[in-house]
Parts: sequence; structure tokens; C-alpha cells
Amino acid sequence: MPPTLPYPEGSVSDAVLATASRLPEAPALTFLGATTTYRQLGEAIERCAAALAGLGLRAGDRITIAMPTSPQGVIAFYAANRLGAVAVMVHPLCTPPEIEFYLNASRSRCALTLDLCYPKFAAVRANTGLEQLIVTRVTDTLGPLKRLGYRLTRGRTAPAIPRDPTTRWWRPLMAQAWPPAPPPHGRAEDLAAILFSGGTTGSPKGVMLSNRNLTAEGMQAAAWVGLGAGDVMLAALPIFHGVGLGLCINAVLLSGGKAILVPIFNAASVAEVIRTGRPTLMVGVPTLYDSLTKDRSLARADLSCLRAAFSGADALPRPVKERFEQMVAEHGGAVKLFEGYGLTEAVTGIMAMPLGEYREGSVGVPFSDMRVAICRPVTAEELPAGEEGEICIAGPSVMLGYLDDPAATAEALRRHPDGRIWLHTGDLGRRDKDGFFSFTVRLKRMIKSSGFNVYPAQVEDVLYQHPAVAEACVIGVPDPSQIERVLACVVVREGEGGGVEAGPALERELIDFCRQRLIKWSCPRAVVFRRELPRTRLGKVDYRALAREHGA
Repeated sequence: MPPTLPYPEGSVSDAVLATASRLPEAPALTFLGATTTYRQLGEAIERCAAALAGLGLRAGDRITIAMPTSPQGVIAFYAANRLGAVAVMVHPLCTPPEIEFYLNASRSRCALTLDLCYPKFAAVRANTGLEQLIVTRVTDTLGPLKRLGYRLTRGRTAPAIPRDPTTRWWRPLMAQAWPPAPPPHGRAEDLAAILFSGGTTGSPKGVMLSNRNLTAEGMQAAAWVGLGAGDVMLAALPIFHGVGLGLCINAVLLSGGKAILVPIFNAASVAEVIRTGRPTLMVGVPTLYDSLTKDRSLARADLSCLRAAFSGADALPRPVKERFEQMVAEHGGAVKLFEGYGLTEAVTGIMAMPLGEYREGSVGVPFSDMRVAICRPVTAEELPAGEEGEICIAGPSVMLGYLDDPAATAEALRRHPDGRIWLHTGDLGRRDKDGFFSFTVRLKRMIKSSGFNVYPAQVEDVLYQHPAVAEACVIGVPDPSQIERVLACVVVREGEGGGVEAGPALERELIDFCRQRLIKWSCPRAVVFRRELPRTRLGKVDYRALAREHGA
């Protein structure tokens, strides 16, 4: 990777429209079998920008985009940016109270969502400052025959939407003749997007990302993997998440590649796209890769198209990595599943393992222009190689701050003696003598048992080695003598485990299995068997929900 990159001074939409000018007839997006060229994408962005300006959206205004991974969501994101407005990306399946919170927290004047989600917006609209609501059908960017085919095979009955001058439909809005959007004047330092982090306590925090943040991270990721025209990214992660927006969409469109948009986040839909779309690159969470290894539709698939696959957003258990790589090898491919490190406060990934290299337990080296230091927690004191401390990050991908939360911003962004602003991530890790980093655990997830530190990911990795374990999540629960004791929540693998069923016998077996491989205080004191583990909307195991269930 080059040590530094030449970042443009304009907006992220300027950069994408520049790609459209450079590669007008190259494919940019594929959605439900329909492909959009860069020329068509550029024209759609300009039409949408003109429409939004016609509705009164101005530079600095906020528009909430509550969409699955779809052309409308992508077009609206760049169109808002083209006007200098701020895109607030949220999950379309949010509950009405969550929608109300996001609209009010961001002070959004406009919103875009699916027709199926309209009732939730309607239920809270009177409690917000929302002035215009744009509603779209998932098939609105498809041709008439594909729209009909989708409705006949997969369509769902949408709720009735009353006529209202402040509620607009996407298709007529885009077809209407609007005056051209004002000339672009976005600057690299301008606020471009607000993504909400999961939050460790209380309400989620709005992460404010600039044009520079988004452009830099996209260019860095593209340089790392050598992404360019001819590459096809399987964009299965949602666009409200930094990985989905920053890597699967923005990095691809900045580089002239094609993104296959997958609106439904599950193994079956992803497997279908792998078979038919033949992506060269894919990004997912560990649970997605684990599910793909069990998907029977891939039994005869040719996977030689894949040249790189990346796992993020959660720790990657080694058995999941090995099963996926074995599946690919058995189907004509030679790809390795790489792990990286990142967080929404830096858009998404900021370091990863170089292609062609693998080090056990490492998340790789920093991207171009990104600095990573291991510091004594909550201080600016850098620690030597091999010592564990807090992962701190500096560079052009680091956020502007948290929305309307100066105290949290001051806690996260700190000026170090070198004069740079460093992001204190709240994650623990190490740097080895060669400059490769490893991630240990979130400071707030680490378990303190009898005065010793217990790392849940380490215990989970051991549990995954047992043939009876399909999924595992380790939490700390209150204990009067140990402060916290280690509890393992386990889903048993069907048809495996030597005939041992979930119950006291298997619980003892799993605890003994851990005791043979872990120091005493890291071993689970008890095992709880479950049919399934709770998930976040991104598909990650929701350890916070398990902790709440067990009184932590």
C-alpha cells in the first residue's frame, strides 16, 4: 500500500460524478438483475438533486434515508451530498419510537423510505420537524417487465398511502421536470453524513462524517485491495452501516467497479447473487460466512470468481474462517477470508491484513495515511510493542465528532503531544515488532472475574472448536464473590456432538473442554443452551441483549 494518497478537495459526490464522466458506459450498480451504468447513475443523481432542491432541501439541511441496499438509497445519498445537504442513514426496519428519535436528533426536514415502512413514519411525523416524506417501492428503478415479475413472484401488499402534498412518490418525483440543481460547492471538510453507532449505554450516538472522511476511507480501502474497473463487489451489508456505505458502495463507485446490491440480508439471497453475479470481492459479518457454508444451493456453485473476501463488524472465529475457505477451495476458488479492524467513528475499516499474508490473531496493518498507536487506556502514553493497551487512531478517516454531544466528542477525540487529534476507540489491542496489530476486546465488554481480565472472544474461540457448538457468546454476569462470573450462551449444532444433547452432561463437557485449553479464571462457570442467539440488525450476536437477560 502506498504510504499516502492524493485526496480530492471537493465532495464525495464530486468524486463519484467524476467516475461517471471517466467511465460512462461501465456498469456501476446491479439490482434484482437490472444494471445501471455510470452515465445513468450520474444522470439519476443530478435528477434527484434537482428534485430535492425543488422540495426545498438546501446545503446544511438533513435528509433521513431509511432504505435497504438499493439504487434509490444510493442515488439519494449522493444527490443530497451534491446539494451540500447531510444524509442521515438509518435502518428501514426501525420502530416508530426509533424513527422519531432519529428524525428529531438529526433535525431532518426530509426523509426517504419504502412504501412498506410508511405507517411507521406516519405514526410519529407530527412529533417531528419532517416537512417532506418521499416514498418508494423497492422496484421503482426497474423496467416495467421486471417490476411486474417482482410483484407476481415476491411482491407484498403495501399499505394505503393517502394523498398528501407533503408525501411524494419516487417515480413521479424523478420524472418531473425540475430546474437544475445549483452548482456544486461542497468542500472536503463539510459534514456529509450522520451514521448512528450502536451506543454502549443509553441512546445511540450520531457519528458525524465529512466528505474527506468518506472519500479518504473509500480510496484507502480501494488502494489496499487494488479495486478498480472490472471488479464486482457483493454489497450485502446495509447502507446505514459504515461497512455497507463506505466499503461496499463508496469505495467501489470511487474506483469504477460494480456493486451488486442485495436488499435482503440473509444467506439465501447472498448465495443466489454469488451463483449468478460472480462477484470478485465480498464483505460480510462472521455469521453470514458461517451461514453460507451451510447453504445447500452453493453445493455445485463455481466460486473461482472470488479473489478476496473480508469479514468485519465482529470477531471472526477461526472455525468459521476455515469452513468458508474449505468450501471455496472445494468449489474452484483459492480465496482466503481476511479480517480487518475499523469502527463507525472512522467510517469503517482502517486497517487489514495485506492480501497474500496471514498472521494468526492479527487484524493487519493500517491503511495509507492512517496512524494507529497502542496507548495506556485513557491516556496519550504510547506503549511499546507487545504490550496491551487502547487502540488509538489518527488520520483523514477519523470523524468530526458526535452529533450535539461535545462531552462525548471531547472524550473520544484528544490531542496528543504530537499535535494530532487521535480517536480513542475504547478497544484493547497490541502491536507486534513488525507493526502488525491485533484486537483483543472492547474495554466495556471485558469481564473482570476475581480480579483477572477475561476476554470473551478468546473463550468463544475455544468453544467453537467443540464439535457440538454451532454458536457461542460469552458474557459476564454479577457474582457476589467473583464480581463477575463467566457465562457461556451456546447453540448446539444439529446432528453433531457425539449424540450428546443440550443439558447437564454437555454443559459439564464444554466446561471441561475449556479448562483443558484456558486458564482457570477464563473458563465458563455455567453454560446456558439456547435455540438461537439474539442478533443486532446487522446480523451480529447481540451480547448486550444477553447481558440484560442475565442481569448484567
